[in-house]
Amino acid sequence: MSIVLDEFDRKIIKYLQEDASISNIDLSKKIGLAASSCLLRVKNLREQKVIKQYTAIVDEKILGYEITCFAKISMAPLNRDTSTNFIEQVKGLPEVIECYTITGDSAFLLKIVSKSFQYYRDFIFDKLLSIPAVSNIETSIVVGTEKKTNLMPFE
Repeated sequence: MSIVLDEFDRKIIKYLQEDASISNIDLSKKIGLAASSCLLRVKNLREQKVIKQYTAIVDEKILGYEITCFAKISMAPLNRDTSTNFIEQVKGLPEVIECYTITGDSAFLLKIVSKSFQYYRDFIFDKLLSIPAVSNIETSIVVGTEKKTNLMPFE
């Protein structure tokens, strides 16, 4: 289901993606609407689930998470029960900051943050490999981040 957004809605989303802490007064000035109209539009965007949540983006390196990895997870057997169990287990692992069901040779793609290589190694052996049906883990370690954004493109 796709929602059609007008110019004001797109501007609201653009500015909120850049800085969700912007005040309604400042937002209304930037988009050229009365504050009450702006507030109503933001409320409608939230009710329509266009805006899912507001959050703070933190710098993982400052918090001590020096390593970011992507891990492709293969399952054997791969079925609804093992997948559902895997997803539930992964939801309880704070090191896993994103989890995707994917197509191809693997069933899942995880984005994992780690404080060190030893921490990541222990995480793999103690947590991921202890989940039933995990048959293979293929890790790619991020050596540089060339682009990182949460901004949706509006054309």
